[in-house]
Amino acid sequence: MAVGERLKMARRMMGMSQRALAKQTSVSATAISKYERDMMTPSSDVLIQLARAMGVQVSFFLRPVKTELTAPAFRRRTRLKVKAQNAILAKTQAWLERYLDVESFFADQPAFVMPALDRQVASLEDVERVALQLREDWDLGMDPIDNLIEVLESHGIKVGIIEGVDDFDALTLWANESDPVIVVKDGIPGDRQRLNLAHELGHLILEPAGEVDEEKAAYRFAGAFLVPRPMAFYELGERRRELDLYELHLLKHKYGVSMQAWIYRAQDLGIISEHAARKLWIRFGKEGWREEEPGDQIPPEMPGRMKRLVLRALAEDVISESRAAELLGKPLTEFWQEEAERHAGFPALVRC
Repeated sequence: MAVGERLKMARRMMGMSQRALAKQTSVSATAISKYERDMMTPSSDVLIQLARAMGVQVSFFLRPVKTELTAPAFRRRTRLKVKAQNAILAKTQAWLERYLDVESFFADQPAFVMPALDRQVASLEDVERVALQLREDWDLGMDPIDNLIEVLESHGIKVGIIEGVDDFDALTLWANESDPVIVVKDGIPGDRQRLNLAHELGHLILEPAGEVDEEKAAYRFAGAFLVPRPMAFYELGERRRELDLYELHLLKHKYGVSMQAWIYRAQDLGIISEHAARKLWIRFGKEGWREEEPGDQIPPEMPGRMKRLVLRALAEDVISESRAAELLGKPLTEFWQEEAERHAGFPALVRC
C-alpha cells in the first residue's frame, strides 16, 4: 500500500504545505514527511484525519497511482509559483485517473492518432497551412466550430477544467506517453477558453523549425484553426480601412472568438493595417475592454464525455452508484442537483 504518493498528491491539490496540513490535524509535519516518503505507514485513525483535512475519501489514499504525466511547459508567467504548478499537476493527475478508469469499462473509445500531416512549420504561413490541413483531416469544413471541446474529445484528446488556481491559462501534457491532455482554467469566458484550447492544440500538433517562435506559432494556429483564412476574407473582405466594433461583436458570437482575437486575425492576414489595429487597441485600452469586452459574453464550454461514460456505465450496471460518485468526484445528489440547474430541472424531475 503506497500511501505516500497519494498523500502528497492530495496535499498538493489543496495547495497545502506539510506544516499547514499538520496544523489541521494531530499529526506532526515530520510524520507527514515520513508518510509521503513511505518511511512510515499511517494508522487508520491518522488516515481519517488527513482525509478530512484535505477533503478526500480515505479510499483516495489506498488506490495505486496508475497515471504518469510528462512534465508540462507552463506558459511564461512569473507569478505562477511552484506551489501553484504542483497543485495544477496534482489536480490533473487525480482527474485523469478517474477519466482513464471509466474509459477502461468500454472497448469502443477513441484513441488519439497524430494526423498524417506535414506538421513542421518554418514560418507563420506554414502554420496557416497546417491549420487548414488539420480541419480537412478532421472533416470540419470551414464553418464555425460549435463545441471545440467535443471536437477535441472525439479525437482522443482528454480535456480537463482546473479550479482554484490564479495566474494560470492552460497547458498541454501527455498521460502514460500515449494520451494527449489539455487542461484549461475554470471560470473564464468561452471565447478566451476556446482560444486557449486552440492554442494548446497548436502546441500538440505543430513542430516549429528554424527561428519560428513556438508561442507565436501556437497563437497563430489558434486563430487560423478557429477562423480559417478563407472565412476571415469572407466575413471581413480582403482589405479594410477600419473594422466596426459591433461587427466584431457579432462575429465573436458566430465563431466563439473574441473581438480582440478578430483584430489580431485581421492584422495577421493583412486585412487591416497596423495603424488601423493600433487605433482599435487604443480604444479597447481606454474603455477597459482588454479584460472584459463589451456586450454579452460567451459561456464557457464544459467537457461532457467523461460524464456521459459514467452515466453509461451506471445505466448498464457496470458500476454501482457509490463508484459513479467516486468517478464523478462528488456525491450523486450533488451531481444531479448541478445538472438540474444547468438543464431547467432535468434530470432531477425524473429522479424524484
